[in-house]
Amino acid sequence: MTEYVVPAAPQAVVPVAGGGQFPVRRIFCVGRNYADHALEMGSDPSREPPFFFSKPADAVILAAEIPTDKISKKFEFEGELVVAIGKGGADIPAASALDHVYGYSVGCDLTRRDLQSEAKKTGRPWDMSKGFDNSAPIAPIQPAAKIGHPGKGRLTLSVNGAIKQDGDISQMIWPVPDVIAFLSQLVVLAPGDLIYTGTPSGVGPIVKGDKVEITCEGVTACSFTLV
Repeated sequence: MTEYVVPAAPQAVVPVAGGGQFPVRRIFCVGRNYADHALEMGSDPSREPPFFFSKPADAVILAAEIPTDKISKKFEFEGELVVAIGKGGADIPAASALDHVYGYSVGCDLTRRDLQSEAKKTGRPWDMSKGFDNSAPIAPIQPAAKIGHPGKGRLTLSVNGAIKQDGDISQMIWPVPDVIAFLSQLVVLAPGDLIYTGTPSGVGPIVKGDKVEITCEGVTACSFTLV
């Protein structure tokens, strides 16, 4: 048996509602998948092919308290529906894409917006503005066998009780089946992959002490506080 020369990293997991653990393999995020958010970010919301970026698997965090970021001066929230892949594949047809979904959750794509803006201006990668430690808060996964495959449902994010984002997952430019179909043309999807499906308009900053709550009708809720 081959021995590791340094300690192996623990498997990143997300609890499943009702019991069990979902082992996280990769985290993919869809950029600008709501027209109103694309507009607020200064982009054309036309239905062009979706684009994706990634976070490391161990960016997921379920803790009720998340350390305040020490790097960014403009640390922002993006509330999202999250898809958990249960069956892998390549070139998956949109018509059968939901057969590959294990379940759903809600999460937050935490973003160092100032670093992202600078990276855009200089043509550099976004990695350190999106894929940093604790950048993917998430709630326990709800199995599709229990809740079905939601095609609509109010998605809200509040900060200290005040609603900042208020949309509906039916407003996605590219709904879940299309997202899976497109992504599976770029990579071979595998069990354990998570897809953060994009955020509606209203993204904004949070600071130490702020409590963030994200809910998606018919799915679940997620909350955390910056400490």
